[in-house]
Amino acid sequence: MSLYRIHFTWKQKDVTLSAKLLDMTHPYFVSIKDIILPPSSTLIIDPSREEFEKTFGMANHLMIPFQEVSLIEEIADIDIEKEGHISVFSIVDTAKTKKS
Repeated sequence: MSLYRIHFTWKQKDVTLSAKLLDMTHPYFVSIKDIILPPSSTLIIDPSREEFEKTFGMANHLMIPFQEVSLIEEIADIDIEKEGHISVFSIVDTAKTKKS
């Protein structure tokens, strides 16, 4: 089963959330259902997680305007557990390398 990771802007902040269902048939919104909240830690208080729960924690269904969505990823559900692994990508300016 696939999961979806949606990156969007909310109140000038970049937000990423994961969900089980995604519907893009609406002409102006991305419909997100079955939101998966980030895992909580009993030892460390994470203010961003608390803000996330306060804003989106009680929602069963979100409709985010298309203009606010920057990226939608479809991932395998086992990959959601590996979110701590980050790959770093760099941008190479080809114009500068050709002049050298």
